[in-house]
Amino acid sequence: MARITYHIVEHDEGWAYRLDDVYSEPYPTHDMALQAAMQAAAEHEEADTGETTIRYQDAEGVWREESANGTDRPEADVADDAR
Repeated sequence: MARITYHIVEHDEGWAYRLDDVYSEPYPTHDMALQAAMQAAAEHEEADTGETTIRYQDAEGVWREESANGTDRPEADVADDAR
């Protein structure tokens, strides 16, 4: 099973959580960013009952569409890099 980690970091004059190179919206406090990351991690692990279609923009800016099996979810952690 895959494992992902959300990181709590300072960002845009506030706090955010980061997954790889992608940042959340900024939060005014560290605790708010931590709570949001914990919620995102929990939701990321929730299995769906079937297959769904996802749309995303790749690194070149091209929109892609593919099917995703909703039962194959990674384990998600939160790392508090600021503390």
